[in-house]
Amino acid sequence: MDMFKAALFNEIEKLYKKKKVMAAVWISLAIIVIGQLIIVGMRSGFGLRGVGSAEFPMLVLSVAVNTILPLFTALVAIDCFSGEFSHDIMRMTLTRPVSRLKIFTAKVVAVAAFIVANLLILLIISTLAGLLFNVNSADFSTLGKTIVSYIVSLIPLMVLTLGIVLLANIFKSGISVFFVSILVFLALKALGLFFSQYSSLLVTSQLDWYNLWMANSFPLAKIGRELMIMLGYAIMLFTGGYYLFDKKEF
Repeated sequence: MDMFKAALFNEIEKLYKKKKVMAAVWISLAIIVIGQLIIVGMRSGFGLRGVGSAEFPMLVLSVAVNTILPLFTALVAIDCFSGEFSHDIMRMTLTRPVSRLKIFTAKVVAVAAFIVANLLILLIISTLAGLLFNVNSADFSTLGKTIVSYIVSLIPLMVLTLGIVLLANIFKSGISVFFVSILVFLALKALGLFFSQYSSLLVTSQLDWYNLWMANSFPLAKIGRELMIMLGYAIMLFTGGYYLFDKKEF
């Protein structure tokens, strides 16, 4: 366990030093600011209400989980694998007395920490922005559901991450992994639109899983079914990614 902790802290430290991580934070903040400015402009210029303080964090989450979070998660995950493959950093990492399973798991957990940090920043800043610009509509009754929605969004994002990690261990070039990831993402989105009856089986449709947790009548059966589907994907993708990682020669 001590060796895994050391490997994990090393991966988190490497992520912390990367410019992509800070770029993700700044773009997340920009989305919140721009969103609030648009809402304020609509309210003052057109007399429209826009969204209240309780609704704004959910609006931010809806935009983030379908755009910037998958994008920057892909960049970070690719950098953790393909980036280190191409720069021979992985060879140095493997010289440490840590098993490949622990190194692979540490990298995945480090990406998960990146996602959690982004979700936490979005939750805090969007909640504060919602209260600041919409103080008259302050409503704390749904705050618990909002927090839960941000927490559960980690699961589909991690399934998506494991899919990208699998691709990163198939293709040598990080650019190839990035473009293939985008093509697969768009293809799955299109399949979800054309075959809506099967959309619940697609990872891209599960990015909106948090909506189930906001429902007034709690759909426990549907939540449990989609959770099992995502866990099944996660197990298969993690196993496939680790198998390819373990067989690589550096």
